Amino acid sequence: MVKTVLITGASSGIGKATASIFAKNGYNLIITGRREDKLEEVKSKLKKKYAVKIKTLVFDVRKLPAVKKAIQSLEGEWSKIDILVNNAGLAMGLDPIHKGNIMHWETMIDTNVKGLLYITRLVAPKMVERKDGHIINICSTAGKDIYPNGAVYCASKSAVDMLTKGMRLDFYKFGIKVSQVAPGMVEETEFAITRFEGDEKKANIYSDFKPLSSKDVSETIFYIATRPKHVNIQDVLMMSVQQAGSNFVDRSGR
Repeated sequence: MVKTVLITGASSGIGKATASIFAKNGYNLIITGRREDKLEEVKSKLKKKYAVKIKTLVFDVRKLPAVKKAIQSLEGEWSKIDILVNNAGLAMGLDPIHKGNIMHWETMIDTNVKGLLYITRLVAPKMVERKDGHIINICSTAGKDIYPNGAVYCASKSAVDMLTKGMRLDFYKFGIKVSQVAPGMVEETEFAITRFEGDEKKANIYSDFKPLSSKDVSETIFYIATRPKHVNIQDVLMMSVQQAGSNFVDRSGR
């Protein structure tokens, strides 16, 4: 039977690459995001290449009423979500606490923490009823290792790390897998341009070393999702060879 995967933040970056690899392997997709035009573009390209069903849901994970409306609109075969990939997330700003932009803080916490909780709360009950399902949260090396001027982003991703562990304790008796991927620096995403609010000069942070690609991360997500039923890959920490930690990057060239 064909499985259905719901991927948040699927209009670009890791989410888009993850949608592609699941579609390539015959999974039906529910892809979500804030930008309808980008989601429809992803849907159109994947449907042309692969014989899979794709549904788009346009909403902001920060807005609980919108999340509820979107998830509750799923009917029939679409209501059975086998795999949930909590990918939607972002960083904003790079400032010390005493200079931090409170709007940036609220956006990161509402997206990275509360958004993940909203989606999981609405999708997980049916997994519990079926005693089957897989939740894969996208964390970050920032959730494992603090770096200067990134306290709030790192805190939000550290929360993802703890929530993943807590979910696993809540769900393992129901046969539900809970996994996490924590990537380091990743290009082919909108992470840097979003962090620096469109400032391309500041966002040029990958030119002097070779980071991970969004495809690299998506392949790891797919590997986790396709292990035998009795195997749960709990946590994957992955970085480029030139990155040894949040504060250690060899920028001697690509």
